Amino acid sequence: MKIIGFTASPRKKGNTAWVMDKILEGAKEQGAETQSWHFSDLDIKPCQGCLCCHNGEDRSCIIHDDMQELYGAIESADALVLGSPVYMGQMSAQAKIFVDRLFSLISPRFSPYYKEKVIKMKLILVFTQGNPDTDMFKVYFDYTKSMFQLLEFDVRGVHVIAGMRNGPAHEREGLDMTMKGIGSSLL
Repeated sequence: MKIIGFTASPRKKGNTAWVMDKILEGAKEQGAETQSWHFSDLDIKPCQGCLCCHNGEDRSCIIHDDMQELYGAIESADALVLGSPVYMGQMSAQAKIFVDRLFSLISPRFSPYYKEKVIKMKLILVFTQGNPDTDMFKVYFDYTKSMFQLLEFDVRGVHVIAGMRNGPAHEREGLDMTMKGIGSSLL
């Protein structure tokens, strides 16, 4: 099984990156092949809404940036883990650009661009936030989960690690084992 993690934080060594590393470590300990991407290292441009990915001759995204490499990785994966800090009550800008660019791969049954090959991939969403109330942005987390389900992802969980203002994730007792457990649950 191949599991890919996407860390959508501008901070390469921040809380979200640490959490994502632990999730992938848990999957790897169970025998999964893992790969990770840090969006702080990538050049991903916003979707242009041109619809070439669904209507063009080769039906692929015409924007040539680092997302092209991610498309190949996604197509070879069995599961994805998307981690994002919460900024202004929602996923980071880096995560949003990535999610928008997934449009070229998506063709759910309700879509006018329906193709037999749909993603139908396992997905775990992970959010880190400074606010200690895990339900503070529940409406947004529920919306995000529903959006991915509508696009025919098999959402296996939405995990919110709250209270990051009180200290870094790597100092939180037991969090490493909890995150490893999430990773191993994908197998």
